[in-house]
Amino acid sequence: MSVQRPAWVTVDLEAISSNVARLKDCAPGAQVMAVVKGDAYGHGLVPSARAALKGGATWLGMAQMAEALALRAAGISAPLLTWLHVPGTDFDPAIREGIDLGIPAVWELDEVARAARQIGITARVHLKADTGMGRNGAYGADWDELVTAAVRAEAEGSIRVVGLFTHLACADVPDHPSLPAQEQVFTECVRRAEAAGLKPEVRHMANSAATLTRPSAAWDLVRPGLSIYGLSPAPEVGDAEHFGLRPAMRVEADLTVVKRVPAGQGVSYGHTYVTNQESTLVDVPMGYADGIFRHASGTGPVQIGGQRFTVAGRVCMDQFVVDVGDLEVAAGDRVVLFGSGEGGEPTAQDWADAAGTISYEIVTRMSGRLPRTYLGEECVS
Repeated sequence: MSVQRPAWVTVDLEAISSNVARLKDCAPGAQVMAVVKGDAYGHGLVPSARAALKGGATWLGMAQMAEALALRAAGISAPLLTWLHVPGTDFDPAIREGIDLGIPAVWELDEVARAARQIGITARVHLKADTGMGRNGAYGADWDELVTAAVRAEAEGSIRVVGLFTHLACADVPDHPSLPAQEQVFTECVRRAEAAGLKPEVRHMANSAATLTRPSAAWDLVRPGLSIYGLSPAPEVGDAEHFGLRPAMRVEADLTVVKRVPAGQGVSYGHTYVTNQESTLVDVPMGYADGIFRHASGTGPVQIGGQRFTVAGRVCMDQFVVDVGDLEVAAGDRVVLFGSGEGGEPTAQDWADAAGTISYEIVTRMSGRLPRTYLGEECVS
């Protein structure tokens, strides 16, 4: 039985492929690892991964192992890297599937090596250095301990060090002094690892912003995430068009109730919005259960009938209201929350600005109860 959904997400796979090709051009001497973590930033894991490969990515990256295993189950054979694990993780499935594991600490290396010995398969690993992010990765003297442990495990055949990597803290601010500092620290980390006898295939540190603005950070591999979905990773530098990117996600709904109300009518919980004249109110069947920010109450932009309006009053769990004034509108008419902006509709960045957040959070918050429709041919690995 087909059920009519009141709101939905449309993803342009050709835009994803095009964005990856653009990013590849920005780092001509490096391979591209398309980051598809978080269900491909809300765009859909498997279709987005295939679109990224079609665009020229040769690796795929994700934080959690479950998504890497899902890609293998879908028949994707490209190199995969997953980098966020906890003590006690069962590494056997990833090792058996040839999935690369990001290693930030000796305890994890030991657990991976132990699992590899037990199943008789050499594990592929990338050692992660904390070069100034202050988050995941081996910091300071811990790096040398991790390298020493890796040399020992590689000698016994339980692991193979495929890569060395780190992550940039402030790449969205191209002139930030931490960038050359982190590059310098990473260069030294690579030197010490190679001097100890490790021979990595790839060394990588560049995220989306660095891929677009900092060629010196490209090394052998770049790891763009947000930008492959067509959103600017550095909005203070330039928007998506500035960077030659095409937003891939569009979010729409059909209006439900349309009503004419007098001046002085309060709207939604708490009556934080009150009409100042006779006006038409429309009900949009999306709310914070769908990923619409409650922080965007009174500020979130939408397009109805080709015109821009903002959320009137508080965003509710499943719906919000828009005051459209005297616009001729009817139940069932289309409302666009955000898209590419080419037709004058709001963008994900507009919603980020309205909610006081970043566009990453706007797209990744789009709920799983919103069906995804894909435009463009899904390609095979």
